[in-house]
Amino acid sequence: MDAVIRTTGLTKYYGETRGVESLDLEVRSGEVFGFIGPNGAGKTTTLRLLLDLIRPTRGRIEVLGQDARTASLAIRRRVGYLPGELAMFATMTGYDLVRFFGALRGRDTARAAGNVAERLDLDLSRRIKDYSSGNRQKLALVQAFMHDPELLILDEPTNALDPLIQQEFYRMLDEVRDDGHSVFISSHVLPEVERVADRVGIIRHGTLVAVESIADLKARALRRIEFRFAAPLTDVNPFTQVPGVKSTAILDDGLVAQVVVEGPVDAVLKAAAGREVVSLVSHDGDLEEAFLSYYQAVPDAP
Repeated sequence: MDAVIRTTGLTKYYGETRGVESLDLEVRSGEVFGFIGPNGAGKTTTLRLLLDLIRPTRGRIEVLGQDARTASLAIRRRVGYLPGELAMFATMTGYDLVRFFGALRGRDTARAAGNVAERLDLDLSRRIKDYSSGNRQKLALVQAFMHDPELLILDEPTNALDPLIQQEFYRMLDEVRDDGHSVFISSHVLPEVERVADRVGIIRHGTLVAVESIADLKARALRRIEFRFAAPLTDVNPFTQVPGVKSTAILDDGLVAQVVVEGPVDAVLKAAAGREVVSLVSHDGDLEEAFLSYYQAVPDAP
């Protein structure tokens, strides 16, 4: 199976309000796919459509090679799903809830649930009403991971988790990928997506505006380079007409040049040639800068 998720023309309207429109999306087997966009962009709508929790206005969805509507129950047994907010029975213990979800899937997952809970430092013997928000999120992760799903669909998975537990969660995702399984992770925490994803889809106003590898997206990021020269620059700034340069400033009486560049820096380095460079500091752009740069370049939808 080359794709674990495939949508064609996927569209969902809530009355006159657009959720997503004409979404053509493919998530490959064995990859972690990040789905990024601001709140309200259509991320959660997409996840719910994939699992047939809501029905599309039009379009087709295949998950794990099956039609998401006609085979929704079979699909859910093979998928680990973490919603943005998992409804829980407050009087149940953590053990009760994982047994409940295990029974829904027709599997005894008690031992596996215990192993995941131990990794996340969660006491399953306590009642859910006594859990903090962080422990409720851990329990939601336990039920998503405990049955060794072929596909994980995760909506903002690290909400309320402390940094140490976040690192353990990232290790769990690495193991899922190493086992050849797939992850579809929706998040607006861009450093998180940068840490775990192979490719990302950018959604804006319900429309998919780009699908790129992390490396290609970061290549769009703005990089800041600072040159310190042995002798002051003349009145002419050598970087102003260089392709890719977004801004430049000459400081410290001409001894320092600060350059902001998008994409390859070869032309910037060549522009500095012929001058004695005392030091050079380059600050690589991150996914957040790349995302913002790309997002701002796309016109608002009507």
